[in-house]
Parts: sequence; C-alpha cells; structure tokens
Amino acid sequence: MDWETRFQTDDTPWERPGLHPALDHWADLGLLEDGQSIIIPGCGRAREPLELARAGQDVTVADLSETALAWQKEAFEVEGLPAHFEYGNALNFRPPALFDLIWEQTFLCAISPKDREAYEQTAHAWLKPGGHLLALFMQKDERGGPPYGCSIDAMRTLFPETRWEWPQESAFRPFPHPSLNGKPEIAAPLKRL
Repeated sequence: MDWETRFQTDDTPWERPGLHPALDHWADLGLLEDGQSIIIPGCGRAREPLELARAGQDVTVADLSETALAWQKEAFEVEGLPAHFEYGNALNFRPPALFDLIWEQTFLCAISPKDREAYEQTAHAWLKPGGHLLALFMQKDERGGPPYGCSIDAMRTLFPETRWEWPQESAFRPFPHPSLNGKPEIAAPLKRL
C-alpha cells in the first residue's frame, strides 16, 4: 500500500469525520488521565491525538506518510500544543521512555498480518508494566486488506494472557465504522503485564 499517495490524493475512506466515540468510552473507564504518555502508531490525520493533547496527555504520533505527519504537525502548531512526531515504520521506533498508553485504532488492521507478531512485541516493549493498549479491533470477515480483519479469537492468540490482561468479554464495546459499511471496531483495553 502506498500510504503517501493515499493521503496526498485524499483516498482515505477509513478516516472518520470527527472524533472516535471510543475516546469518551476510554475516558469513562478512567483510562485517560492527565499527564500520561501515549503513542498513536499509524496516526494518519486522526483528530484524537490533538484531543488527547488538549486533555493533558504527552502525545507521540507515528506514521509512514509525510503528508499525514505534516497535517498532524500543523494541527498541533495551530493549537500551540506540544507533541512528538515520528516519521517511518513504527515497528522500528524505539522511544526514549516507555509509554502509559497506546491508542490502537488504525495500525494493526493496516499492517500485513505477517507483521502482527512484530507489532505485539513492539507494543509490549513500548508500554510500562500496567500500561494499556487501547485497542479497537476491526471486525471484517472478507479476505484481503487493508483493512485486515482482527477477529477477537485471533487477537487473543496474538496478545496472549501470559503478557496481556484481557477484560471480560462483557466489557467489549462495538463501534460501527461509518465509512466502512458499519463494520464494527471492538474496543478492548488490554493491560500489559
């Protein structure tokens, strides 16, 4: 996938027109606290990073698209808010300090399934013990992608209970995606052990 061309030509049907409703969901669960450090891999032009910074989070955004990162930089500059910007393959990023949170909305479903194990290892290495992967797992049955489907069974295998604490399934929350025929993303906060 040529992400740069997709952003340059606005061929980005996965982008939501506003904030993801999971932002309020995570806040209601008490998972977003002032001063936490958070990384958003594959941030694109999502509006959540800026909103998280407004709420007092120490935000790091990472993307392969220079156009998407330039959009993020401009949004932060207009607001006069600080953030850290990482251009390149997020799987290669080694932060100077561990994060409290990872906002996982668009990265896992965008990377090739063959890279998922590397992402799980990277996410585990990024987080402080007790930190949370705020996961939005794309539910999609048809083959191909991106977006690639992230079934809960496959995610339980990828993020094993020996390394991650899963919530009870009754706590999972579906959020239909308005641009993807209502396909839901399942919100599940995973705690790093």
